[in-house]
Amino acid sequence: MDVVSEAIGSVRVGRAEACWVTGAGEWGMRYPGLPVSGFHVLMRGDAWLISEDDAPRALAPGDVVFTAAGAPHGLSPAPVRLESLPQAVLGGDDPRAADADVVFLCGAYWLTHGRAHPYLRSLPGVMAISPREPRDPALRALVGLLDAEVSGAAPGGEVSRPALLDLLLTQVLREWLAQHPAEGGVTDPVIAGVVRQIRDSPGEPWTVQRLSDRAGLPRREFSRRFAEVTGLAPRAYLTEARLAHGARLLRESDAPLAAIARRVGYSTEFAFGGAFRREYGISPGRFRRESAL
Repeated sequence: MDVVSEAIGSVRVGRAEACWVTGAGEWGMRYPGLPVSGFHVLMRGDAWLISEDDAPRALAPGDVVFTAAGAPHGLSPAPVRLESLPQAVLGGDDPRAADADVVFLCGAYWLTHGRAHPYLRSLPGVMAISPREPRDPALRALVGLLDAEVSGAAPGGEVSRPALLDLLLTQVLREWLAQHPAEGGVTDPVIAGVVRQIRDSPGEPWTVQRLSDRAGLPRREFSRRFAEVTGLAPRAYLTEARLAHGARLLRESDAPLAAIARRVGYSTEFAFGGAFRREYGISPGRFRRESAL
């Protein structure tokens, strides 16, 4: 599984939501750090993206603001300081029935258990994406479909909205990678090879020594380089990758817990359950039941 697919799969356990956000007059909104992976699409009007670390950026209709791991940010009619904006109120009325100066279509997965996927955390906290000419037709079509779903209460909405969020998040990440091929992800070819082996075979009896041997580096040099590139020590990355794969199997299969434990590198169901609780704050069995709701 490629890293984008793995990252998108990891957010599906969260609650999927989509809504409009509108503003009129002296509008402005601040989103504090929240456990979400989501986006705002500017549908109408002009706006500025405000973030903690970067200069304000002007947005035009069709632009997408994407926060992969819930970084604080704001939206405003003018360049201002983030802390000067009022906190956002989620939801809103149909913009076609309102006298709004600006309209955003917003969607997010609330990451109810655990942290965002390592790849999502490796991306810039807040990204503004201007789709390539002439306003990427795939992204435009998906935005139109989600807009229609938010507009009505047609049967099947509980299924279609999360599916459209999956596709939109995927398309946004693809667009970002196309415009910034050197940003995000693992660019060190040696470490990338090791990361790929961990993702492809999480159940292997990996040790730091064995991974460093695969990389052809002394253990200390490998550990330092791995942490610099991924932001995690090799053992921590391995644990997180195994548990993320285990969560996906719990969500997408009916395999027994003992079988899943073995597939992701744990000798017993008890060992897997303990590690899972520490990472996700919930037992594997309860995680599976809540994911099925």
